[in-house]
Amino acid sequence: MKIHFIAIGGSAMHNLAIALHLKGYEITGSDDEIFDPAKGRLEKYGLLPENIGWQPEKITTGLDAVILGMHARKDNPELLKAKELGVKIYSYPEFLYEQSKDKIRIVVGGSHGKTSITAMIIHVLQQLNIDCDYMVGAQLAGFDVMVRLSETAKIMVIEGDEYLTSPIDRRPKFHLYRPDIGIISGIAWDHINVFPTFDIYIDQFRIFADMIPENGTYIYCKDDAVLAEMSETIDIRHKIPYSIHPYCIQNGVTFLETTYGDIPLKIFGKHNLANLNAARHACLAVGVNENDFYRTIPSFKGASKRLELVAKKDKVAVYKDFAHSPSKLKATIEAVREQFPDRKLVACMELHTFSSLNETFLKEYEGTMSGADVSIVYYDFHALAHKKLPDLEKDVVKSYFNQENLTVYTDSNELIDNLLMNHEVPSVYLFMSSGNFNGVDLNELGNKIVLLRTSKNNSNF
Repeated sequence: MKIHFIAIGGSAMHNLAIALHLKGYEITGSDDEIFDPAKGRLEKYGLLPENIGWQPEKITTGLDAVILGMHARKDNPELLKAKELGVKIYSYPEFLYEQSKDKIRIVVGGSHGKTSITAMIIHVLQQLNIDCDYMVGAQLAGFDVMVRLSETAKIMVIEGDEYLTSPIDRRPKFHLYRPDIGIISGIAWDHINVFPTFDIYIDQFRIFADMIPENGTYIYCKDDAVLAEMSETIDIRHKIPYSIHPYCIQNGVTFLETTYGDIPLKIFGKHNLANLNAARHACLAVGVNENDFYRTIPSFKGASKRLELVAKKDKVAVYKDFAHSPSKLKATIEAVREQFPDRKLVACMELHTFSSLNETFLKEYEGTMSGADVSIVYYDFHALAHKKLPDLEKDVVKSYFNQENLTVYTDSNELIDNLLMNHEVPSVYLFMSSGNFNGVDLNELGNKIVLLRTSKNNSNF
């Protein structure tokens, strides 16, 4: 099959393109901007477009289909050409559903924790040699491509994003997957550009839960008051509420407390222990033995940029996380604070999404970074311009966070210089963003921070 990807540089889109390429499909694609890691990975497989920009000449009647990414606009010249020629057009979720409609679909929804829960389920099934297809929105250790579509697997695990399907289909993505086993991790208002009120946002999750068939399974976090109230109205036989898995912390390591004994983990944080419990129930629903779940989950290292350890030495550590919305920000900071109660916590987040850069939504961030000793907020004016939003003044941003020990930066070089000047030990640094701080290599920066802290400390700085 010959398939063209419009907006091939997306995190999910480029993974699907690579997966189909490896399956023997002939793949082409275009985008108006492509960043790493997608850029490097597409180049590795010979799929990186020769030129950046939209190229309608690539759309011909010789294509079997076009897959349309959300990043494109509805007046995209390639999309218009495909319509004109009558080429079959799929959105990303439409294509995934077509490939999985005869499988048991585990779909993970929620405002936060989707990637981690999805990754945990995949990890356990893989460790137990249970054949499954999958789609997850972040890189996992030991996986080259984060989409798998096979003819053999009877299960597919899908990260169910609530954002819009495509420029020409305004339904949330997770409405198209039609779950047999549906998970909702929590509901915290996001994407105000498409869900202007919280009630409208909640309705999307209610629709998702109502799609689960009578003989299916609905798994939801009972600690989320909004979700718990909504779930009372969901009429399904197998309805499973979950909470944070019992745990303890010993010498900086989090252990699960189970009937099989205390089990050490490589991950930490209450939100991750709730995510783990959701994954446990999903695995049990497809026949995994509970003992086997506990036997395999300790080797789970987490998904890329989900409390991912960048560098550490002695009493200095640097982590990066995808957290960007208010609920994610607060939960991630609290997790690091609990894991390292005796260290100075420096938390740095980037305002990068449409919602986070919108002054209407900024008030939702009030107090979210108060758990850190030093709080830093960064944004750049290019992101505002790209999203067609008005400029934001730094003092306005600070006022919405309503926190004295918070500094706002709009220059990434100035931000880095400030971070490298601070030499307190013991300390832990936490970088949170769905972007990249205007091109900052966080791995390189993290190693510099650790090197400076430990060398200065050893010389009695």
